[in-house]
Amino acid sequence: MPRRITDVDVLQQYLSGVMDRAEHHAQQVKQVALAVAGGIVWKKDPNPIEVYTRSGAMANVLWVMIKGRRYAFKYNHNNGTIEMRSGSTRGRLMCSFTNATPIGDVWRFFNQL
Repeated sequence: MPRRITDVDVLQQYLSGVMDRAEHHAQQVKQVALAVAGGIVWKKDPNPIEVYTRSGAMANVLWVMIKGRRYAFKYNHNNGTIEMRSGSTRGRLMCSFTNATPIGDVWRFFNQL
């Protein structure tokens, strides 16, 4: 069951876990992850962010509503990217991000949502 994130302290806890895991297993997204997190907070609807939990711990999947549409953000282990998908983790790929993604492109993508 997803955990609802309703305050900045829980969001900080989640992001700290993502950054720790990126340091060990996902070096290619550890920098852009902060820009993507900022875009999510900037554009999200007033609804809570939800994160996937496994054995009580928050994991690398996040769902958010933006302009009434649900989006899933997840780390793709096969290609080393953060993916944004429409509706679910298997939905239409909207965008993918790595450290090679210019920050301006991250801003432009979120700005157009």
